[in-house]
Amino acid sequence: ANAQQCAQNLIAELLTKCPIHTTRPDKTLMMSLPPPAIPLPREKSLPKPKEKTKWERFAEKKGIGKKDGRKETGGKVYDEATAEWVNKWGYKGKNKEGEADWIVEVDERKEREMGEGRSVRGEGRRERKDKIRRNERRERANERRGRKGGIDG
Repeated sequence: ANAQQCAQNLIAELLTKCPIHTTRPDKTLMMSLPPPAIPLPREKSLPKPKEKTKWERFAEKKGIGKKDGRKETGGKVYDEATAEWVNKWGYKGKNKEGEADWIVEVDERKEREMGEGRSVRGEGRRERKDKIRRNERRERANERRGRKGGIDG
């Protein structure tokens, strides 16, 4: 009896408050329901804002934007020697300039410092690879520092 009374009250409420429409071709009755008035709570709480990394804080302090300068050129630079746009990094990138030269100028002092078993020809590539390794080492250190929660400034 109680369920029947609740159902009748619900239907009466809907019929009095909601507009009823008919569709033309098959003459069906349709009722537009009102928007929900009670907002449902979230299952989980809002996530806490992430702490900025050391680089993000530095960039903000210096006014450096995200990927500054890459938007316009798409990671390319103009090469005056070939008169065309080339990649900054990667395949045939500007960072590999001088590695494929068929003739290399040798500085005798540098060659003596290098020692035996190393040549001037691969020095540019070696320096680039060392830079990459150092950068990866710094990234890992920053990651460890970030995981600890003690990002120092």
